[in-house]
Amino acid sequence: MRDFFQPGRGPVLAREAAVATSHPLATAAGLEILALGGNAVDAAIAAVAVQCVVEPHMTGIAGDCFVLYAPAGQDVIALNGSGRAPAAASVARLRDLGLTEIARTSPHAVTVPGAVAAWAKLHRDHGRLPFERLFARAIAYAEDGYPVTPRVARDWAEEAPLLAQDAGARAAYLPDGRAPKAGERHAQPRLGARLREIAREGADAFYLGPTAESLVRFLNGLGGLHTLDDFAAALDGADYVTPIRTRYRGYDVYECPPNGQGLATLMILNILSGFDLSDTLSPADRAHLHAEATKLAYHHRDALIADPAHLPFPVEALLSDEVAATLRARIDPTKARPATLWNEAEHRDTVYLCVVDRDGNAVSFINSIFHAFGSTRLDPETGIVLHSRGSSFRLIEGHPNAIGPRKRPMHTIIPGMLRKDGRTVAPFGVMGGHYQAAGQAAFLSGVLDRGLNVQAAIDAPRSFAFDGVLEVEPALGEETIAALAARGHAIKRRTVPLGGGQAIWIDHGRGALWGASDRRKDGCALGF
Repeated sequence: MRDFFQPGRGPVLAREAAVATSHPLATAAGLEILALGGNAVDAAIAAVAVQCVVEPHMTGIAGDCFVLYAPAGQDVIALNGSGRAPAAASVARLRDLGLTEIARTSPHAVTVPGAVAAWAKLHRDHGRLPFERLFARAIAYAEDGYPVTPRVARDWAEEAPLLAQDAGARAAYLPDGRAPKAGERHAQPRLGARLREIAREGADAFYLGPTAESLVRFLNGLGGLHTLDDFAAALDGADYVTPIRTRYRGYDVYECPPNGQGLATLMILNILSGFDLSDTLSPADRAHLHAEATKLAYHHRDALIADPAHLPFPVEALLSDEVAATLRARIDPTKARPATLWNEAEHRDTVYLCVVDRDGNAVSFINSIFHAFGSTRLDPETGIVLHSRGSSFRLIEGHPNAIGPRKRPMHTIIPGMLRKDGRTVAPFGVMGGHYQAAGQAAFLSGVLDRGLNVQAAIDAPRSFAFDGVLEVEPALGEETIAALAARGHAIKRRTVPLGGGQAIWIDHGRGALWGASDRRKDGCALGF
C-alpha cells in the first residue's frame, strides 16, 4: 500500500480500456479515440502523432518505430519500423569523405525514416477507425499551438545552443531566440501541414512527392547520400518479424528481435534469474547485481547486435542457458568487474506508450528520433526535423553494425510485452536511450521479484552501469551509493532523471487495468 502522506502517484485503475504515455495531451488523444470506438492500434497512432508535436525533442514523424501488438487471444506480433541507410552509404564511402565516426548532426546520421510507414502498415492490417481521424488532435496542436509542459521545457532549454546552429531548427524551436518556457504556447504550422497530408494520403505523402523531394534536396545540400529511390523503397519498409522471448519468474517476456536491443534486456534477465532479488536483498546488493548483469549484456550488445542480416551469432545462442550460466558466474557479489564476451576464449531520446482496449487488445509502442531533437537538422520547407539514428553505425569494416547500403543500425528503442500462460499481462516500456534495456529489466524485477505494483516499480530509484560509470539517481540514498562505491563502482550522480516509463497491468482475476506513467516525465495514465 502506498504511503498517502508521501509525494508521488498511485496507479490508475480502469475497467474497460487504458492509455499510458509520457505526455497528458497524448494520453487524452488516445483515450478519445478509444471512446469513439477505436481499438488499441488506433489509439496508439493518435497518441504518438500528438507526441510528435508536443514532445518535439523526443520524437517526430521523421523518426523510427518498433511495435509489439498482442491481439486478444492471439500470439504477439512484432513490427520493425526502423529505417535504412541510403543505398550509396558504406564504410569506404564515408571514410573517403574524411569521417572516422558519424556525428549526430551529420547528414549521414539520418537513415531514411521508418515511423510513418510503420504507422500506415499497422493501421492497414489492424486498425479500426479511418486513418485520417487519428490525426485530428495532432494537427490542431501543430497548427494552433499547445502549452509547453515543465519537463519538456527543461529539456528543450538544454538543447538550445545546438538548435541555434541550424537555421531551420532555430526558426522552429527557438522563437524569440530562446526555448519556450513552461506554459508558453508553441506551434509548428508547417509540421501541421505534413500531418494533414499523411492523414489524407497515408504514407505516400511522406515517401513520395514534394515532401520526399524536399527532404532529399535538404539532405543532399548537407552532403547526404540520400536519393528519392531510397525514400520510395522505404514506403513498404516496415517488416513483421518474429518476437524473441525468455522466461523470468514464470512469465514470458517478449521483445522485438535485433536490430533493436531487446536482446540485451532478455540477457540481463537470464543472468539475474539465478539470483534472489526479493526485498530480503539490500538495495546496494540489488543495484550491484543489476549493474554487473547490465555490463555483461551491453558488452555483447555493442559487439554483436546489428541488422538481423548481419548478426554474427543467432539470437538463440545468446539466450541459451549455457551463455546465461557462463556470464552469471563472472559476477562477483562483492566487487565491480569489467565486462567480457562469453566467447572471449576466441579472443574476440524517445517516447513510449501503451494501450489496452475494451476487447483486450494490447499494444506496446515506441517512436524515436534518438538524440534530443534528433540530428537537430530541420528542413525549413517541410518543417520536419530529422532523426540521428545512423550515428549508431560503426565505421569499422567487418563490424556487424558497420554502415552499409540499405542497412539498419542497432537501435536502443524497445517495446516490451509480458505474458503468462498464453495471456497478455502487461505492455510495458522504458525510455532513455541506452538505458532502455537495463530499465526494462529493473522494472520487471521490481514487479516480479519484489511484488511492486507497476507504478511503484516505475517510480523506484534508478541506477545504470554504462560507459565505465555507475549513474545513480539521488533517491537511491547516500548509504546505498557509498556501498556501491566501496565495491569499486565509479559513481556518477545524475542531475537529470534516468529515462521514463509506462505500463498497463491487466488484472485478469479482478477484471481491472492498472495504468502507470513515470513521474520523471509530464505524462499520465488514463482509462475508463
